Amino acid sequence: MKLDDVQPQQMYRKNKGLLHALHIDGWLLLGLLLLLTTSAAIVYSASGGDEAVITRHLIRVGFALALMLVFAQIPPNIIYIFTPWLFLSGILMLIAVILFGDIGKGAQRWLDLGPVKFQPSELMKLVLPITVAWLFAHSQFPPSFRRLLMGAMIIALTASLIVVQPDLGTSLLIAMSGLFVLFFAGLPWKVILAAITTTVASAPIAWHFMHAYQKQRVLTFLNPESDPLGSGYHIIQSKIAIGSGGIQGKGFLGSTQAHLEFLPESTTDFIFSVLSEEFGLLGVIMLLVLYSFVIARGLYIASQAQDNFTRLVASSLTMTLFVYIFVNIGMVSGLLPVVGLPLPLISYGGSSLVTLMISFGILMSIHTHKRLLTD
Repeated sequence: MKLDDVQPQQMYRKNKGLLHALHIDGWLLLGLLLLLTTSAAIVYSASGGDEAVITRHLIRVGFALALMLVFAQIPPNIIYIFTPWLFLSGILMLIAVILFGDIGKGAQRWLDLGPVKFQPSELMKLVLPITVAWLFAHSQFPPSFRRLLMGAMIIALTASLIVVQPDLGTSLLIAMSGLFVLFFAGLPWKVILAAITTTVASAPIAWHFMHAYQKQRVLTFLNPESDPLGSGYHIIQSKIAIGSGGIQGKGFLGSTQAHLEFLPESTTDFIFSVLSEEFGLLGVIMLLVLYSFVIARGLYIASQAQDNFTRLVASSLTMTLFVYIFVNIGMVSGLLPVVGLPLPLISYGGSSLVTLMISFGILMSIHTHKRLLTD
């Protein structure tokens, strides 16, 4: 070995040792920083260069990164111990929302605690899959029917308390996070097929109980051109933005749909349309590569976990991220109904970003504390 090769290797080991001591997974952190850097650039462009908007966004990013670092220090066994209490607290807060929650935009989804106003449903995006994983922590795989039924009841209880707010989109996404745990725990395929069949068969009944705005979203999804200046306006403008980007895009700050205010919610729900217009197909491919890298790293961490609890938590949190990405991109592309879901790690906003970064902190904790036990 040459002398010149020794110093870079020593620096690599030193940096790796520092990240190890801070319970940070370097590869996952790299993917997250690249996505958050992309987010800052796109939010700045979508807001028309509004310094106040980008300043608030960067503050929220810094706060979310700090929370990720904090949760990375918490050993998984501590999370396991407090899981039942976290779930009970979350359920009580959802009930409190129904009883005396703060109303905004026609929905009762927030708890106003004076200086703090938040949505308990955001908390349940993390707590529910962890709770279902806690239920299967010491069971054999595949688990018994009784334990699967208990898991399904926990999911149904949480989703039902959210759907009455009303927030059908969030309730379905949170239910999916719990169902991923059942799937990875070894849910039989015959049960999965039976559930899909039942869901499809009950669609006409579900339609009867849906709110008027929810029905309109479905009808708009099927034919947005039926009301181009009303309910179909958002998705039509979004598809125009995506298509006008072409292969290479119009360049940074070149989104006419956003800057001329044709595209609504350009910094939040429809920020993918801005990115597509400015950076084209190549920019979209690069974004999907970054997402794929983070998801692959999360699944790798899940595969290396040492027990059922951490394996189920890591896999469900990672696949939940995949669902959020899939739903948002499908929504703004006209492939799925509009549900008001931000693009993970890219959209402007606080609660969703904080929840996601906490989940990544938990992933890092699972991986680095596992390595401490084996090294």
